[in-house]
Amino acid sequence: MISLSIRRKIMGIAVVLIALMAVTALLSMASVIQVGGQLVELTQSYIPAYGNLARANIRSVERALELRRLIIEKLLSSSNDVTALRARFDAKGGEFDNEIEAARKLIGGLIEKNAASGDTRLLVRLQVRLDAAVDDSRRHLNDEISRLLNLLEEGNASTIDESLSRVDALRDELNSKLDGIRADMLVLLRADADLTAQRQRRVTLIAAFLTLLAAVLGLVFSLLVSAGVTRPVRRLLEGAKAVEAGNLDEQVPITSKDEIGHLTTAFNQMIEQLRLKERIRETFGKYIDPRIVEGLIDRPMLAVEGQRRVMTVLFCDVRGFTSTSEGMTPQGLVKVMNRYFSTMSAPIRDHEGIIDKYIGDAIMAYWGPPFTDDAAQARLASLAALKMLELVPQLRTELPELLGVRTLPTAFDLRIGIATGDVLVGSIGSEWMKNYTVMGDTVNLASRLEGANKEYGGRILVSEATMAGASDAVDAREIDRVAVLGQNQPQAVFEIMARKGELSPAQLKLRDRFSEGLSRYRRREWDESRRAFAAALAIVPDDGPSITFINRLDKFILRPPGENWDGSWRLEQK
Repeated sequence: MISLSIRRKIMGIAVVLIALMAVTALLSMASVIQVGGQLVELTQSYIPAYGNLARANIRSVERALELRRLIIEKLLSSSNDVTALRARFDAKGGEFDNEIEAARKLIGGLIEKNAASGDTRLLVRLQVRLDAAVDDSRRHLNDEISRLLNLLEEGNASTIDESLSRVDALRDELNSKLDGIRADMLVLLRADADLTAQRQRRVTLIAAFLTLLAAVLGLVFSLLVSAGVTRPVRRLLEGAKAVEAGNLDEQVPITSKDEIGHLTTAFNQMIEQLRLKERIRETFGKYIDPRIVEGLIDRPMLAVEGQRRVMTVLFCDVRGFTSTSEGMTPQGLVKVMNRYFSTMSAPIRDHEGIIDKYIGDAIMAYWGPPFTDDAAQARLASLAALKMLELVPQLRTELPELLGVRTLPTAFDLRIGIATGDVLVGSIGSEWMKNYTVMGDTVNLASRLEGANKEYGGRILVSEATMAGASDAVDAREIDRVAVLGQNQPQAVFEIMARKGELSPAQLKLRDRFSEGLSRYRRREWDESRRAFAAALAIVPDDGPSITFINRLDKFILRPPGENWDGSWRLEQK
């Protein structure tokens, strides 16, 4: 009996809810029809009419410009052949007439339909004003233009100026009338839009009331049936809390064969899938950044959709590693590489970067959405690069111990390049194997900047866009304007020297002298530039960029660049 009573209540609630949904649907349909009709008038009449009037103003101005071109050509040209200019002038007049006629038809159509959402009297008044403007002001303007063209044939400059002034006055009068008509048209358009919004709000209130009523009935229903489902639902809730806390080892017991029992079965299967996903994350997180793994699992569309975003890309390479690795045993090389990658990857991960891949002894990483805040990406990449350089002395002491030697065969140091700009982000590869990575000119630029350290004897070279985004966190100096291999346009390149406010007195003096030398270099003041760079070397004797410019200046003094030299330098190698 209780079961039947519950069933009947459920059926009654269902009937009421269906009736409410039907009423809501009917009201919504009626409102959609009304709003749809109003939107049709807005999109097919009001807005196009307003657009025609606006374009008529533009055509009037363009016609005036063509008239002035015709007059100038007629007065100044010896050929007196102004046929093409006259044709363009007449064409602009025709376009003006077409726009006005189109506006007339649209306003007339609204009047014939007795536009319920607008003010018919205002529309009639607009049409009368438009007819008067075109039939009166337009006629006077055309007559005066005809007189001006006749005077132009006679070549009397004074009378031409007077006639042109009258033409300008008549055109301004016509445009002023059209502006007033267009402004009133905009008032009608806004009033029509406000009426549409009011209707939408009214329907929203009705729908909200019906929804509230349905919610009350649903609450009554939940009170009726809660006694029979409270216990299994509570167990499911406890299981969900356990999953939320990270406990995936327990399953919820199945105590019934009804819908709650099926739900419990599905919940247990979900826990099993979560266990599998967790194992996948733990396994592949060692090969791919866990944030990418998590993103590809939770948002599969990341795997198939490429997106163009602004990202910051970093390339890091070991100076002289190729020659050093040739003398290592395979076991020693593996130890060195693992220690090097572990040490240098930590700053990247600590500063929210994504390690894209290891290429030989090089590291490629990137920053940007959705993994890094867009405004912080350049700053984080620059700070990570500085931290990587700080770890170089530690590696220099650890690597010989790993190899069982006293010192490394060559001086161990890093070269880092960073660039910020548009890249293509997505999964790249074949149908059997893909890699979630970034591609584009910005990636190539970062790689080229890493290689440019060889040219300038630097350690961290960054692009102008990177410097702009990281200027509040690091101190740097402009090194040169460089066109890297594969790019034609030169751009400023900067060397990051230290964190903001941490430059030593020697570094501050070095930056000032180097900046002076670079400025004089671009002004072709070779001797003064060389003295400034020499002063920079006196402060920091092993400053690579200063040495590079002194060597370059020695060549320029003997053989100066051409007159079209813009102060930039082209790198012909990677």
